[in-house]
Amino acid sequence: MSVLRLVPGAARGAAVREARGGTLILGGGFGGAHVARLLGSATVVSPESSLLYTPLLPEVAAGAIEPRHAFVPLRMMCPRAELLRGRASALDQTARTVTVETETGPVVLSYWRLVIALGSTPRMPPIPGLGVHALTFKDMSDAVHLRNHVLRRLDLAESDPHRAARQLTFVFVGAGYAGVEALAETRQLVRDALPHYPALRGVRQRWVLVDAAPRILAEVPDQLSGYTSGLLEQDGVEILTSSRVASVDATSVTLATGRRIATATVVWAAGVSAHPLVRSWGLPLDELGRVVVDSSLRVPGRPDIWALGDCAAVPNAATPGRFDPPTCQHAVRQARALVGSIAGDSRPYRYRSIGEGATLGRGRGIARVFGLHVRGRLGALITRGYHVSAVPVRSRRLRILADGLLSTLFRRDIAELGTSGPTQGREVGGPVRRAWRSEPTATR
Repeated sequence: MSVLRLVPGAARGAAVREARGGTLILGGGFGGAHVARLLGSATVVSPESSLLYTPLLPEVAAGAIEPRHAFVPLRMMCPRAELLRGRASALDQTARTVTVETETGPVVLSYWRLVIALGSTPRMPPIPGLGVHALTFKDMSDAVHLRNHVLRRLDLAESDPHRAARQLTFVFVGAGYAGVEALAETRQLVRDALPHYPALRGVRQRWVLVDAAPRILAEVPDQLSGYTSGLLEQDGVEILTSSRVASVDATSVTLATGRRIATATVVWAAGVSAHPLVRSWGLPLDELGRVVVDSSLRVPGRPDIWALGDCAAVPNAATPGRFDPPTCQHAVRQARALVGSIAGDSRPYRYRSIGEGATLGRGRGIARVFGLHVRGRLGALITRGYHVSAVPVRSRRLRILADGLLSTLFRRDIAELGTSGPTQGREVGGPVRRAWRSEPTATR
């Protein structure tokens, strides 16, 4: 998990330089990258050089999309912006400076306009064993980790038939878009891999989806949620709604009812929290730790600071009384409104979603578009079409389309992928070893 902390005096002696065009953007996720793309002249601070298109993570984990193709290089997306790779560590609102920790040492940037787009981190409640034994599903390292972990379970189940039941039990916690798609796509990966494991023919797999809400996919209409539930149950998925996790250990997950499920795989996809760094900066926050902004996405009482995306509580004139959800499509529309606000547009931010969708394995999906409910193959095509159209660089769109075509013609690729940081994964009975993570970005 990416955690930033305030380091007093870290920039002592460092030279101060001005952000390009006077605008400093903290975060290279959906919100920050699109603000930079629209503004042109700005400085973007991000530990990564690319924008991760997070809605594609389930298909990356399942081997349907090449991991590199889910990234859009910021230098291609925002050719007129300056990119500084590093992590913000301190904000001085009086001096209008931000200290950035880079590989070559601290850098102090001055600004006239500051845009905070730090995104979010996985929401990890204080459940015993959760942080040690559960796999999160938020960024590329999570997707690669899950893919390798699941393929490793197949190897272990084949080599040790007496423990195969536990190795082939997969528990996903959180039945929003991330959890449902991750389960459905990972199940497709296992289905495509099994012909290469003849010893596992006839061995029962167990897939469990747990959520505290009374139904899955609470964000979509009842008709589509019911269809998805029926489809998953038809595939043998156990759906445990109105259920909470009480504890997780190396060999099982225990629910609040006392029910214990023996498993070597617990995937936590139960929501996100605003990036913790914003709590250190003396900005107005709501009860969820998000930066409070007005209808122009400006921080009240700070005429030179704006915020958007997962780390901000953004009011929407189209949905009075509700803040925007942490989705990619909302972050993109917020970016447009924020750039207009910087330019002097006083109109309140207003955006009504045109719909939403989810992929549920090869050739299956759901979508709601302009009030129409679509499911099955057409739902999958609409969802994939929207995702591809939203990728900001044409070459990446073509690569994703090609990947999707190949994964339809052939089975999912079952090659394990190398990791990009310290040793990842959980050996049997051992703890999760987390890799260095990229800057969090908005989800779906």
